[in-house]
Amino acid sequence: MIVVIANSLPDRIRGRMKLWFIEPKPNVFVSGVTDHVADKVVSYLLDNCPLESGLLVFKSVGKTPYYKIFNLGSTSKELITISGIQLVIEKKIS
Repeated sequence: MIVVIANSLPDRIRGRMKLWFIEPKPNVFVSGVTDHVADKVVSYLLDNCPLESGLLVFKSVGKTPYYKIFNLGSTSKELITISGIQLVIEKKIS
């Protein structure tokens, strides 16, 4: 399974995502594609999205903690690692 959350995506990438993903709300994509396809999607997004896209990608993996998180650009969430576990926290708004 893969979940992609973005601040905004270019139209060409968003259109391509809609081939394999459902979009429950704008710029949130969810799919149960195979691991091989998920790896290709993550690579494509990280290579082709501008930093302004503000990507946060959650991908299921076969070992503990059973997920991996990727990010690109600035998002409203902060990615941290505690004891080898990736976590997402809300950034404080000043």
